[in-house]
Amino acid sequence: MTFRLAFVTGATPDKWARTWRERQREPLELVPVTQDEQERALRAGDVDMALVRQPVDRDGLHLIPLYEEVAVAVMNVEDELTLLDEVTTADLADSHQAWDGVSDADVVATVGAGTGVWVVPMSIARLHHRKDVTYRPVTDVEPTRVGLAWLVDHDDERVQTFIGIVRGRTARSSR
Repeated sequence: MTFRLAFVTGATPDKWARTWRERQREPLELVPVTQDEQERALRAGDVDMALVRQPVDRDGLHLIPLYEEVAVAVMNVEDELTLLDEVTTADLADSHQAWDGVSDADVVATVGAGTGVWVVPMSIARLHHRKDVTYRPVTDVEPTRVGLAWLVDHDDERVQTFIGIVRGRTARSSR
């Protein structure tokens, strides 16, 4: 039976997937999801575990915090804000930032054309890097947190094996 791991846009499960494949006979399928889809995929049973960007409703879920990501403002390379090493939300106040319902690719294209800024976790900015955009850390926005989540009632041996991989256990170590 295939073990399915969802990962939110920007998360990079590669090192853990590689270790799983080295140690386990059972196939691992990586399932990309958006932040809007991550919790639904887990609760619907479409995946066994998920690398999620918080916040998520923790009711009925186990969650292991993994790391934090700095928020950055993505902007056109010729924007005057590029003169700064880092920015604040006050610096961004006059820039268009309403991107609800717009795809990431379309937002980057619009920002690249010189319209507005896009505040996102750094991993997403890196994922959508283009020659016409750059980014600066936003110092007064809380970092986002990425964690490993799974259903409380789905805490089986495969889940525990993947947790061990994420926590750095070797093939010979035990819990």
